[in-house]
Amino acid sequence: MLLLKNGYMIDPASGTEGYRDILIDQESGKIEQIWQKETEYGSSLPKEMEVIDLCGQIVAPGLVDVHVHFRDPGFTYKEDIESGAKAAARGGFTSVVLMANTKPSVDTVETLQYVLEKGEKTGIHIHSCANVTMGMKGKELTDMEALSAGGAAGFTDDGIPLMDEEILREALRRAAGLHRPVSLHEENPALITNNGINAGRAAAHYGIKGSPRAAEISMVERDLKIALEEEATLSIQHISTKEAVELVRQAKRKSSHIHAEAAPHHFTLTEEAVIRHGTLAKMNPPLREEEDRMAIIEGLRDGTIDMIATDHAPHSTEEKGRPLTEAPSGIIGLETALSLGIRELVQKGYLTMMELICRMSYGPAKLYHLDAGYMKVGGPADVLVFDPNRNWTVDKFVSKACNSPFVGECMPGVVSYTICGGKMVYRREGL
Repeated sequence: MLLLKNGYMIDPASGTEGYRDILIDQESGKIEQIWQKETEYGSSLPKEMEVIDLCGQIVAPGLVDVHVHFRDPGFTYKEDIESGAKAAARGGFTSVVLMANTKPSVDTVETLQYVLEKGEKTGIHIHSCANVTMGMKGKELTDMEALSAGGAAGFTDDGIPLMDEEILREALRRAAGLHRPVSLHEENPALITNNGINAGRAAAHYGIKGSPRAAEISMVERDLKIALEEEATLSIQHISTKEAVELVRQAKRKSSHIHAEAAPHHFTLTEEAVIRHGTLAKMNPPLREEEDRMAIIEGLRDGTIDMIATDHAPHSTEEKGRPLTEAPSGIIGLETALSLGIRELVQKGYLTMMELICRMSYGPAKLYHLDAGYMKVGGPADVLVFDPNRNWTVDKFVSKACNSPFVGECMPGVVSYTICGGKMVYRREGL
């Protein structure tokens, strides 16, 4: 047994917050009991148990990230399932959903099972999407029924947009019948000259054409229309433009099956970061303008965007050291996401801590039908403990990669403990 005393519990599922003592059954991996005061349990506790006094730190459901790249199989020099899981635990995440653009891609049950079986050995909950199309080529649908039965949490060709409207329409129909979401990367390659860099000040600075906002807007508009017609569950991934946010807002008024995710870098940075940091701030879709950043924050505030997802995208130092137009897009995010949410959204008054935790746990868990993101007696003992008033400096990572524009920054929000299934999977050094 493990007793977490004097923690300030935040549960977005019930809207409950306040000081609580939480008893965890480490054998069953469940929350055994939650008390408001020590007098409620007195001497009735088991004799053999570990007691941790949280001294008022926040205790919340383990975070859920439904958009991560662990590069396994095929690109394990960047990251693998073990190292990615350790990075997730350090960041307070107990559940992650892997993207399927590996090598081979996750378009067969065999590859899916490889990923899931490897994930079972990590200590956190590893889920995975499967591909929408074979080889991510956009021409032939995968066996979605077999992949769903094999454990696929959803379907995506993330990294490559689905250009064939009929393929997308059929995929949405089949996914709806399986009660699985389809998540889409929304960039029309026909409109992009140089990916990863906004076609604005950043592109002009480097003397290139970049990626125009219309590449995202046109795809979001088309795909929302199809999803509404098919009454299917659709998630717009890593949204980056104010126009796309408004399109999602309008679509959500018509259907509860429409969802969107925002990455921490898109609500924190603008294209100015690319001018300062070069390839370390290159990503797909690219960082846009201040009006876009603020529109994303407003979308998170009013619920248009119901999830924060990191799009954790590790690359090697050698890869990111290439010239801007040759280096791959993407940054790592698991170990900085909570702190960026606290700094950019909570401390600046855009979200309450309850709302931030909801966007980072209960919201994404609901979309993917995961048993996560809430705290109640009998529920999973997937727990995050963090101190929002303690600062840390971004100077090293548990991830294999270090491709982040936030290196050297001082951030609020230090993760003290991450507990998954009742087991301690991360404990801050010195505790």
